[in-house]
Amino acid sequence: MERALEVALNQRGVSTDGGLMHHSDRGCTYASFSYQKALGDHQIKSSMSRKGNCYDNAAVESFFGRFKSSTIKAKELKDQEEVQRVVFEYIEIYYNNYRKHSSLGYQSPREWEQKYFPPHGGKETSQRAC
Repeated sequence: MERALEVALNQRGVSTDGGLMHHSDRGCTYASFSYQKALGDHQIKSSMSRKGNCYDNAAVESFFGRFKSSTIKAKELKDQEEVQRVVFEYIEIYYNNYRKHSSLGYQSPREWEQKYFPPHGGKETSQRAC
């Protein structure tokens, strides 16, 4: 997971001057010493859901529910490479570029972000990086 954090920060080109917050559930990956250290090394504040409260993470739970029902369904993915490809295609190609969100005025996340937050100098996304 630390690798995913590094890739995200590199792609986005964001400043880690103490202004970022990382919200997650209380899973062992996010609560681990190494992950918390990686956040601290970049001056990213850690925020975690309250114990047993799924509503704190409702947006993420909704995302994964839609991802599973529209992409995975009863499919059996053969290996790590196929999992990475399927996840990449769903997030980077469909979800960020084409899926309209009512909470964003029926724009895709990419359209909304380009309108309100101009690029920060990150690198282009690549499947290899993911």
